[in-house]
Amino acid sequence: MAATAFHQASLQSRGYFCDSRLSLENGNATFRLISKGFKLDIAVLRRGNYCSRKRSFSVIKASNSQTTVFDQVSSPSNGGMSVSRKKSNEAALILIRHGESMWNEKNLFTGCVDVPLTKKGVEEAIEAGKRISNIPVDVIYTSALIRAQMTAMLAMTEHRRKKVPIILHNESEQAKAWSQIFSEDTHKQCIPVVTAWQLNERMYGELQGLNKQETADRYGKEQVHEWRRSYDTPPPNGESLEMCAERAVAYFMEHIEPQLLCGKNVMIAAHGNSLRSIIMYLDKLTSQEVISLELSTGIPMLYIFKDERFIRRGSPVAPNEAGVYAYTKVCGVFRVM
Repeated sequence: MAATAFHQASLQSRGYFCDSRLSLENGNATFRLISKGFKLDIAVLRRGNYCSRKRSFSVIKASNSQTTVFDQVSSPSNGGMSVSRKKSNEAALILIRHGESMWNEKNLFTGCVDVPLTKKGVEEAIEAGKRISNIPVDVIYTSALIRAQMTAMLAMTEHRRKKVPIILHNESEQAKAWSQIFSEDTHKQCIPVVTAWQLNERMYGELQGLNKQETADRYGKEQVHEWRRSYDTPPPNGESLEMCAERAVAYFMEHIEPQLLCGKNVMIAAHGNSLRSIIMYLDKLTSQEVISLELSTGIPMLYIFKDERFIRRGSPVAPNEAGVYAYTKVCGVFRVM
Protein backbone atom coordinates (compact mmCIF):
# COMPACT_ATOMS: atom_id res chain seq x y z
CA MET A 1 0.00 0.00 0.00
CA ALA A 2 1.44 3.36 -0.93
CA ALA A 3 2.57 5.62 1.87
CA THR A 4 0.91 9.02 2.21
CA ALA A 5 2.07 12.20 3.90
CA PHE A 6 -0.49 14.84 4.84
CA HIS A 7 0.25 18.40 5.93
CA GLN A 8 -1.99 20.93 7.64
CA ALA A 9 -4.30 22.86 5.33
CA SER A 10 -3.63 26.51 4.55
CA LEU A 11 -6.01 29.15 3.22
CA GLN A 12 -5.32 30.05 -0.38
CA SER A 13 -5.97 33.45 -1.92
CA ARG A 14 -8.97 32.26 -3.92
CA GLY A 15 -10.78 30.95 -0.86
CA TYR A 16 -10.08 27.21 -0.96
CA PHE A 17 -7.87 24.96 1.12
CA CYS A 18 -5.17 22.68 -0.20
CA ASP A 19 -2.61 20.40 1.41
CA SER A 20 0.83 21.83 0.92
CA ARG A 21 1.95 18.46 -0.39
CA LEU A 22 0.60 14.96 -0.92
CA SER A 23 3.37 12.39 -1.43
CA LEU A 24 2.83 8.89 -2.81
CA GLU A 25 5.22 6.06 -3.41
CA ASN A 26 5.20 4.71 -6.93
CA GLY A 27 3.69 1.28 -7.36
CA ASN A 28 0.63 -0.68 -8.33
CA ALA A 29 -2.50 -0.36 -6.23
CA THR A 30 -5.95 -1.91 -6.29
CA PHE A 31 -9.17 -0.20 -5.22
CA ARG A 32 -12.12 -2.38 -4.34
CA LEU A 33 -15.60 -1.18 -3.52
CA ILE A 34 -17.61 -3.72 -1.59
CA SER A 35 -21.30 -3.18 -1.62
CA LYS A 36 -24.42 -5.15 -1.09
CA GLY A 37 -24.69 -6.89 -4.41
CA PHE A 38 -22.02 -4.93 -6.25
CA LYS A 39 -18.25 -4.94 -6.51
CA LEU A 40 -15.77 -2.60 -8.11
CA ASP A 41 -12.20 -3.73 -8.65
CA ILE A 42 -9.91 -1.22 -10.27
CA ALA A 43 -6.16 -1.68 -10.68
CA VAL A 44 -4.33 1.61 -11.05
CA LEU A 45 -0.75 2.80 -11.32
CA ARG A 46 0.24 5.40 -8.78
CA ARG A 47 1.98 8.36 -10.28
CA GLY A 48 3.93 9.82 -7.35
CA ASN A 49 3.54 13.38 -6.09
CA TYR A 50 0.63 15.28 -7.50
CA CYS A 51 -1.46 18.35 -6.94
CA SER A 52 -2.21 19.36 -10.50
CA ARG A 53 -5.20 20.23 -12.66
CA LYS A 54 -4.94 17.06 -14.78
CA ARG A 55 -8.17 15.08 -14.79
CA SER A 56 -9.62 11.89 -16.12
CA PHE A 57 -12.94 10.27 -15.29
CA SER A 58 -14.02 6.66 -15.36
CA VAL A 59 -17.50 5.16 -15.22
CA ILE A 60 -17.42 1.65 -13.81
CA LYS A 61 -19.94 -1.15 -13.96
CA ALA A 62 -20.66 -3.17 -10.83
CA SER A 63 -20.74 -6.90 -10.08
CA ASN A 64 -20.91 -8.74 -6.68
CA SER A 65 -18.95 -8.12 -3.36
CA GLN A 66 -17.93 -5.49 -0.78
CA THR A 67 -15.33 -3.05 0.62
CA THR A 68 -14.67 0.05 2.65
CA VAL A 69 -13.79 3.30 0.98
CA PHE A 70 -12.23 4.77 4.13
CA ASP A 71 -11.13 3.42 7.48
CA GLN A 72 -14.00 3.56 9.92
CA VAL A 73 -14.10 6.55 12.25
CA SER A 74 -13.89 5.25 15.80
CA SER A 75 -16.14 6.27 18.67
CA PRO A 76 -15.16 9.04 21.11
CA SER A 77 -12.58 7.96 23.67
CA ASN A 78 -11.38 9.92 26.71
CA GLY A 79 -13.22 12.99 25.52
CA GLY A 80 -11.57 13.07 22.09
CA MET A 81 -12.10 11.64 18.64
CA SER A 82 -9.76 9.02 17.25
CA VAL A 83 -9.91 9.08 13.46
CA SER A 84 -8.15 6.69 11.12
CA ARG A 85 -6.23 8.00 8.13
CA LYS A 86 -7.41 7.38 4.61
CA LYS A 87 -5.98 4.10 3.32
CA SER A 88 -4.46 5.65 0.22
CA ASN A 89 -4.54 8.80 -1.87
CA GLU A 90 -8.29 8.68 -2.43
CA ALA A 91 -10.49 11.69 -1.73
CA ALA A 92 -14.26 11.79 -1.29
CA LEU A 93 -16.71 14.07 -3.08
CA ILE A 94 -20.15 14.05 -1.43
CA LEU A 95 -23.07 15.67 -3.24
CA ILE A 96 -26.31 16.42 -1.39
CA ARG A 97 -29.39 18.07 -2.81
CA HIS A 98 -31.03 20.13 -0.08
CA GLY A 99 -33.96 18.72 1.87
CA GLU A 100 -37.56 19.64 1.08
CA SER A 101 -38.11 23.41 1.14
CA MET A 102 -41.28 25.27 2.09
CA TRP A 103 -41.95 26.01 -1.58
CA ASN A 104 -41.30 22.38 -2.57
CA GLU A 105 -44.09 21.55 -0.14
CA LYS A 106 -46.38 24.15 -1.72
CA ASN A 107 -45.52 23.01 -5.28
CA LEU A 108 -44.16 26.43 -6.23
CA PHE A 109 -41.31 27.28 -8.59
CA THR A 110 -38.48 28.33 -6.28
CA GLY A 111 -35.33 28.93 -8.31
CA CYS A 112 -33.17 31.57 -6.63
CA VAL A 113 -35.80 32.69 -4.09
CA ASP A 114 -34.25 32.09 -0.66
CA VAL A 115 -36.68 29.69 1.02
CA PRO A 116 -35.93 27.59 4.14
CA LEU A 117 -36.50 23.89 4.76
CA THR A 118 -39.71 22.32 6.01
CA LYS A 119 -39.76 20.01 9.02
CA LYS A 120 -39.50 17.13 6.55
CA GLY A 121 -36.54 18.86 4.91
CA VAL A 122 -34.81 19.15 8.29
CA GLU A 123 -35.36 15.44 8.88
CA GLU A 124 -34.00 14.62 5.42
CA ALA A 125 -30.87 16.66 6.10
CA ILE A 126 -30.29 14.90 9.43
CA GLU A 127 -30.77 11.50 7.79
CA ALA A 128 -28.29 12.47 5.08
CA GLY A 129 -25.82 13.33 7.81
CA LYS A 130 -26.19 9.89 9.36
CA ARG A 131 -25.39 8.26 6.02
CA ILE A 132 -22.14 10.17 5.65
CA SER A 133 -21.22 10.21 9.34
CA ASN A 134 -18.12 8.04 8.89
CA ILE A 135 -16.74 9.74 5.78
CA PRO A 136 -14.16 12.41 6.67
CA VAL A 137 -15.05 15.91 5.47
CA ASP A 138 -12.34 18.57 5.14
CA VAL A 139 -14.21 21.40 3.43
CA ILE A 140 -17.87 22.13 2.60
CA TYR A 141 -19.27 24.12 -0.30
CA THR A 142 -22.85 25.31 -0.39
CA SER A 143 -24.86 27.67 -2.52
CA ALA A 144 -25.73 31.13 -1.23
CA LEU A 145 -29.29 29.96 -0.46
CA ILE A 146 -30.44 29.08 3.05
CA ARG A 147 -31.99 25.70 2.19
CA ALA A 148 -28.62 24.37 1.00
CA GLN A 149 -26.78 25.87 3.96
CA MET A 150 -29.29 24.43 6.44
CA THR A 151 -28.88 21.01 4.84
CA ALA A 152 -25.09 21.10 5.18
CA MET A 153 -25.17 22.31 8.78
CA LEU A 154 -27.80 19.83 9.91
CA ALA A 155 -26.00 16.96 8.17
CA MET A 156 -22.79 17.75 10.02
CA THR A 157 -24.51 17.55 13.43
CA GLU A 158 -24.58 13.77 12.85
CA HIS A 159 -20.91 13.38 11.94
CA ARG A 160 -18.74 11.13 14.10
CA ARG A 161 -15.83 13.57 14.17
CA LYS A 162 -17.98 16.28 15.81
CA LYS A 163 -16.13 19.05 14.00
CA VAL A 164 -17.97 22.36 13.74
CA PRO A 165 -18.78 23.80 10.29
CA ILE A 166 -17.76 27.47 10.14
CA ILE A 167 -18.97 29.69 7.30
CA LEU A 168 -16.14 31.75 5.85
CA HIS A 169 -16.94 35.44 5.38
CA ASN A 170 -14.63 36.99 2.81
CA GLU A 171 -16.99 39.67 1.50
CA SER A 172 -15.00 42.48 3.16
CA GLU A 173 -11.85 43.02 5.21
CA GLN A 174 -14.01 43.73 8.24
CA ALA A 175 -15.96 40.50 7.77
CA LYS A 176 -12.73 38.52 7.57
CA ALA A 177 -11.24 40.26 10.60
CA TRP A 178 -14.34 39.91 12.75
CA SER A 179 -14.73 36.18 12.03
CA GLN A 180 -11.18 35.15 12.92
CA ILE A 181 -10.52 32.21 15.25
CA PHE A 182 -7.69 32.81 17.75
CA SER A 183 -7.35 29.29 19.18
CA GLU A 184 -5.31 26.81 17.17
CA ASP A 185 -6.97 23.89 18.98
CA THR A 186 -10.42 25.26 18.13
CA HIS A 187 -9.37 25.88 14.54
CA LYS A 188 -8.39 22.21 14.17
CA GLN A 189 -11.89 21.20 15.25
CA CYS A 190 -13.60 23.31 12.57
CA ILE A 191 -14.58 22.62 8.96
CA PRO A 192 -14.52 25.62 6.59
CA VAL A 193 -17.76 26.27 4.74
CA VAL A 194 -17.56 28.25 1.50
CA THR A 195 -20.77 29.73 0.09
CA ALA A 196 -21.00 30.50 -3.62
CA TRP A 197 -23.85 31.92 -5.70
CA GLN A 198 -22.51 29.92 -8.66
CA LEU A 199 -23.88 26.79 -6.95
CA ASN A 200 -27.38 28.30 -6.64
CA GLU A 201 -30.41 26.67 -8.20
CA ARG A 202 -31.04 27.86 -11.74
CA MET A 203 -33.00 31.07 -11.90
CA TYR A 204 -36.55 30.33 -13.03
CA GLY A 205 -37.28 33.88 -14.14
CA GLU A 206 -40.95 34.83 -14.28
CA LEU A 207 -42.00 31.38 -13.06
CA GLN A 208 -40.57 31.92 -9.57
CA GLY A 209 -43.34 31.87 -6.97
CA LEU A 210 -45.92 30.44 -9.39
CA ASN A 211 -47.76 27.21 -8.65
CA LYS A 212 -46.48 24.47 -10.94
CA GLN A 213 -49.89 22.94 -11.65
CA GLU A 214 -51.54 26.31 -12.29
CA THR A 215 -48.66 27.26 -14.60
CA ALA A 216 -49.15 24.03 -16.56
CA ASP A 217 -52.87 24.74 -16.84
CA ARG A 218 -52.12 28.25 -18.11
CA TYR A 219 -49.28 27.60 -20.57
CA GLY A 220 -49.84 23.92 -21.31
CA LYS A 221 -48.02 20.87 -19.94
CA GLU A 222 -45.72 20.57 -22.93
CA GLN A 223 -44.48 24.16 -22.66
CA VAL A 224 -43.88 23.94 -18.92
CA HIS A 225 -42.16 20.57 -19.35
CA GLU A 226 -39.83 22.13 -21.91
CA TRP A 227 -38.98 24.99 -19.53
CA ARG A 228 -38.32 22.58 -16.69
CA ARG A 229 -36.59 19.68 -18.42
CA SER A 230 -35.04 20.84 -21.69
CA TYR A 231 -31.32 21.55 -21.74
CA ASP A 232 -31.18 24.84 -23.63
CA THR A 233 -34.65 26.43 -23.40
CA PRO A 234 -34.95 28.92 -20.52
CA PRO A 235 -38.23 29.99 -18.90
CA PRO A 236 -39.18 33.64 -19.51
CA ASN A 237 -36.30 35.84 -18.30
CA GLY A 238 -34.71 32.86 -16.57
CA GLU A 239 -31.85 30.41 -16.99
CA SER A 240 -31.77 27.19 -18.98
CA LEU A 241 -29.96 24.15 -17.57
CA GLU A 242 -27.18 24.92 -20.04
CA MET A 243 -26.76 28.41 -18.58
CA CYS A 244 -26.80 27.03 -15.03
CA ALA A 245 -24.17 24.45 -15.99
CA GLU A 246 -21.85 27.11 -17.36
CA ARG A 247 -21.53 28.83 -14.00
CA ALA A 248 -21.71 25.75 -11.75
CA VAL A 249 -19.16 23.66 -13.66
CA ALA A 250 -16.77 26.59 -14.08
CA TYR A 251 -16.84 27.13 -10.31
CA PHE A 252 -16.36 23.41 -9.65
CA MET A 253 -13.33 23.26 -11.94
CA GLU A 254 -11.69 26.40 -10.54
CA HIS A 255 -12.38 26.05 -6.82
CA ILE A 256 -13.50 22.53 -5.87
CA GLU A 257 -11.56 20.22 -8.15
CA PRO A 258 -8.18 21.53 -6.88
CA GLN A 259 -9.23 20.49 -3.38
CA LEU A 260 -9.77 16.90 -4.53
CA LEU A 261 -6.50 16.91 -6.43
CA CYS A 262 -4.78 17.84 -3.17
CA GLY A 263 -6.43 15.00 -1.25
CA LYS A 264 -9.20 16.96 0.46
CA ASN A 265 -12.58 15.36 1.14
CA VAL A 266 -15.29 17.73 -0.10
CA MET A 267 -19.02 17.96 0.52
CA ILE A 268 -21.27 20.06 -1.73
CA ALA A 269 -24.78 20.91 -0.54
CA ALA A 270 -26.63 22.52 -3.41
CA HIS A 271 -29.66 22.15 -5.71
CA GLY A 272 -31.18 19.87 -8.28
CA ASN A 273 -29.97 21.75 -11.35
CA SER A 274 -26.55 22.89 -10.12
CA LEU A 275 -25.77 19.34 -8.98
CA ARG A 276 -27.10 17.83 -12.21
CA SER A 277 -24.71 20.15 -14.03
CA ILE A 278 -21.74 18.94 -11.97
CA ILE A 279 -22.77 15.30 -12.42
CA MET A 280 -23.02 15.89 -16.16
CA TYR A 281 -19.39 17.05 -16.08
CA LEU A 282 -18.17 14.20 -13.85
CA ASP A 283 -20.00 11.43 -15.71
CA LYS A 284 -19.59 12.97 -19.16
CA LEU A 285 -23.33 12.87 -19.75
CA THR A 286 -24.81 14.24 -22.94
CA SER A 287 -27.39 17.03 -22.95
CA GLN A 288 -30.04 14.40 -23.59
CA GLU A 289 -28.88 12.13 -20.76
CA VAL A 290 -28.73 14.88 -18.15
CA ILE A 291 -32.31 16.05 -18.67
CA SER A 292 -33.57 12.64 -17.51
CA LEU A 293 -31.38 12.66 -14.38
CA GLU A 294 -33.49 13.07 -11.25
CA LEU A 295 -31.97 13.80 -7.83
CA SER A 296 -33.92 13.12 -4.66
CA THR A 297 -33.91 15.68 -1.85
CA GLY A 298 -31.64 14.83 1.06
CA ILE A 299 -30.01 11.78 -0.54
CA PRO A 300 -26.19 11.95 -0.53
CA MET A 301 -24.19 10.67 -3.49
CA LEU A 302 -20.54 9.72 -3.26
CA TYR A 303 -17.72 9.93 -5.78
CA ILE A 304 -14.24 8.68 -4.97
CA PHE A 305 -11.40 10.63 -6.53
CA LYS A 306 -8.47 8.22 -6.78
CA ASP A 307 -5.32 8.50 -8.85
CA GLU A 308 -6.78 11.32 -10.94
CA ARG A 309 -10.09 9.53 -11.62
CA PHE A 310 -13.61 10.07 -10.38
CA ILE A 311 -15.09 6.67 -9.65
CA ARG A 312 -18.80 6.15 -10.28
CA ARG A 313 -21.08 7.58 -7.67
CA GLY A 314 -22.80 5.70 -4.90
CA SER A 315 -25.07 6.65 -2.04
CA PRO A 316 -23.60 5.66 1.32
CA VAL A 317 -25.47 4.18 4.23
CA ALA A 318 -23.80 4.23 7.65
CA PRO A 319 -21.37 1.27 7.72
CA ASN A 320 -22.14 -1.95 9.52
CA GLU A 321 -20.07 -3.27 12.42
CA ALA A 322 -17.30 -4.27 10.04
CA GLY A 323 -17.09 -0.70 8.73
CA VAL A 324 -18.50 -1.58 5.31
CA TYR A 325 -20.41 1.02 3.31
CA ALA A 326 -23.51 -0.14 1.46
CA TYR A 327 -24.70 0.94 -1.97
CA THR A 328 -27.48 0.03 -4.32
CA LYS A 329 -28.04 0.74 -8.00
CA VAL A 330 -31.35 1.65 -9.61
CA CYS A 331 -31.73 2.36 -13.34
CA GLY A 332 -28.04 3.07 -13.75
CA VAL A 333 -27.91 5.56 -10.86
CA PHE A 334 -26.77 4.58 -7.37
CA ARG A 335 -29.30 5.13 -4.62
CA VAL A 336 -29.64 4.35 -0.92
CA MET A 337 -31.05 0.94 -0.07
